Amino acid sequence: MTVKLNHTIVSAHDARATADFLVEVFGFGPATPFGPFLSVETDNEVTLDVMAVTGDITPQHYAFLVSEAEFDRIFGRVRERGLPYWADPFHRQAGEINTNDGGRGVYFEDPNGHNLEIITVPYGG
Repeated sequence: MTVKLNHTIVSAHDARATADFLVEVFGFGPATPFGPFLSVETDNEVTLDVMAVTGDITPQHYAFLVSEAEFDRIFGRVRERGLPYWADPFHRQAGEINTNDGGRGVYFEDPNGHNLEIITVPYGG
């Protein structure tokens, strides 16, 4: 058996708003309830299990490998929402995308401050 990532938990102040954000920006299918989670399934069958929490949230980083066409669609939705975006994970290059490894990449935040990234070429690729 090959070891594969199956799911991860995404902490959120408002689980519904966060799940809807992920679905709308990335174009995923609707979130489905599963116990205390709203599960958002990615195209490679990994689920982002959004869970409401109280108190502070430690921001996490979630990177998504996408095609050039998907990059254009997702990045278009980021811009339509007026979301700030950066070319780097430290948010020093505002309003820019990167061309690392011959592809395109950009960072933006979800409603909880999680650092989301889309790239068209894997690092080192």
